[in-house]
Amino acid sequence: MDKFDTLTGVAAPMPLINIDTDMIIPKQFLKTIKRSGLGANVFDEMRFNDDGSEKEDFVLNKPAYRESQIIVAGENFGCGSSREHAPWALLDFGIRCVIAPSFADIFYNNCFKNGILPIALPQEDVDKLMEDAERGANATLSIDLENQTIKGPDGGEIAFEIDAFRKHCLLNGLDDIGLTMEKEASIDTFEAQHKAGQPWLAGADA
Repeated sequence: MDKFDTLTGVAAPMPLINIDTDMIIPKQFLKTIKRSGLGANVFDEMRFNDDGSEKEDFVLNKPAYRESQIIVAGENFGCGSSREHAPWALLDFGIRCVIAPSFADIFYNNCFKNGILPIALPQEDVDKLMEDAERGANATLSIDLENQTIKGPDGGEIAFEIDAFRKHCLLNGLDDIGLTMEKEASIDTFEAQHKAGQPWLAGADA
């Protein structure tokens, strides 16, 4: 998993509330267990017409926001089914951070496991960042995870809270496997001691 320390980029405004996981990645694209390739269909029904052409009025189809790595959204982002494909699709598209007043719990947890930073802020702070995001190519936000701050295009700064353990994981690029591998030396020591004390369990002669 890629580390997350600082991120500066154009933020895309998505003021809708209750953006659910089926809106993020519709069910017909859930046949794969691969994490790559899903970005092509992120927000599929919102991005494309039935004939496959782009909907010009959807924010991520607008020239200023095509390379956005940050989304500023309405409350309850990521609600609906618990599909982990939703953060996979966002990440594959290039989204590394979502800012909203609130998130669905499972989606929120899945973001951290996949290298996406979800930031929950009071509504008034989200409203300010939404106004900033509506500036198009000038909608640049700078996110500093270490210092837990968001700096807007005018230089204003907003602080955010994050669980210390989740912060550690993002800063060091640690998913569940990475966390386990941090204990590799201890695991090896335990296995050696276990084999020595109970060799028959390891298939060795008693």
